[in-house]
Amino acid sequence: MAITALAAGCSSDSQRTDAAAETNPEPPSVASVDDPETRLAITYDGGVLVLRAADGEVLADEAMAGFIRVNPAGDERHVLVSAPGSFTAFDLGAWTADHGDHGHSWADDPELTEFTIAAEEPGHVVSHHGQTTLFDDATGTMTSFETHELADLSRSQPELTTHQADDAHHGVAVRTHAGGWLHTVGTSESRSGVRVVSPSGAKVASSEQCPGIHGEAFAGEVAVFGCEDGVLLVDGRTIEKVPAPDGYGRIGNQAGSETSPYVLGDYKTDPDAELERPTRVSVIDTGTASLRLVDLGTSYTFRSLGRTPSGDGLVLGTDGSLHVVDMAGAKVSTSLPVVEPWREPVDWERPRPALEVVGETAYVTEPASRELHVVDLTTMKVSATHELPETPNELVGVTG
Repeated sequence: MAITALAAGCSSDSQRTDAAAETNPEPPSVASVDDPETRLAITYDGGVLVLRAADGEVLADEAMAGFIRVNPAGDERHVLVSAPGSFTAFDLGAWTADHGDHGHSWADDPELTEFTIAAEEPGHVVSHHGQTTLFDDATGTMTSFETHELADLSRSQPELTTHQADDAHHGVAVRTHAGGWLHTVGTSESRSGVRVVSPSGAKVASSEQCPGIHGEAFAGEVAVFGCEDGVLLVDGRTIEKVPAPDGYGRIGNQAGSETSPYVLGDYKTDPDAELERPTRVSVIDTGTASLRLVDLGTSYTFRSLGRTPSGDGLVLGTDGSLHVVDMAGAKVSTSLPVVEPWREPVDWERPRPALEVVGETAYVTEPASRELHVVDLTTMKVSATHELPETPNELVGVTG
C-alpha cells in the first residue's frame, strides 16, 4: 500500500517526522553544542520536569495544575502539554539546524511558551509529514498547523486551520496531502469509523466498520486505526478492514514506524472487564492486510509500546522486562529485565512505568522508585539509572 493523501499523528503514536530538518534555525545568541542533546519531558502530579537525557540533570521544573499530559510536537524540540482547557507548546531548549551534509546543534534553557490552543478537553495530538494536528474531544474541533512554524515562537505563531466533526467524541484527526482531513467519526456515546474529506469539507471516502475506533499509527504512509474487532487501513481514498481473530478483539493503542510495513498494537478480548490486563499484542502487516498475535507471557499497558529504529517492536511488561518483538516473525526475540515487577492501576491516570524511544535508546520510568532507566538498544543493556525528584507519569523525548 502507498498512501499519498495523508499528513499527521497522535499522543499514543510518537513518530519522528522530517519537520525537524526544516525547523529550528540558527539562533543569534545561544550556545552551540558538539552533538544533538536529547531531552525528556516527564509529567508528575503538579507539573512537568525537563531532563537532559545524558546525565539526568533536571533543567526545568514547571508547576502546572490539573492532570497534565505531554505529546510530541513533531519538530524534535517542542512538546505539546495538555492541561485543563488548552494545549501549550513547551520548548525543551535543544535543537539542530540541518545544513544538508551536516548540522549545527544548540542548547538553551527550556521554556513553557505562550503558544496555546484552547481546548475544552484536549485529546490526541498527531504529527506526520510536517503537519501537527490536535483534537478537542469536548467540541469535535480539529486544529492543525505546519510543524516548522514552531521554530521561532518569540517572533510569530503558527497559522491555524480548523475543521469541525459532526459530533464531539474522543477522536483523532490527520491532514491530507490535498489539504483536506482524515478524521474519526462518532458521538460522545460511541465511535464507528473514519471519514476523508476535501478542503471544502466534501466527503471523499468513509467507513463505519470500526466500532470503538481509537488511536492511530503509521506504517510508512499507511494510516492504521484501531477497532474493537480489528483495524482499519487507510490508503488515500481506499479504506480496508483487517478483522481480528476474535469476535471482540480490541486494538486501541498502536506504535508505528516510517521504515516498516508493520504496526504494533495492543489486544484485548473481554468487553465486560473493568480493566483487562492483556498478555498478547497484535502485529498488523499493512502490506498483506493481515493481523497476527504474539503471546508475551506477561501483561502490559498503553504506555508500554514502542519501536526500535530498525522496526522491531518493544513492549514493557508488568514482569519488569522490556520485550523485543520480531515483527516479521511475529515472535519475541529477546527480553531484558529493566524495572521491578509491577501491577497496572485501575485508574488510567495513575502513574505506571512508561516507555519512550529516542534514536537507539529506550527510556523507562519506574514510579515506585522515582527512577529513570536508560537502555542501549544496540547492546540491550541498561546503561544508566537516574534518580527523579518527583514520581513520574508520562514521558516524551526529543532528539534535540
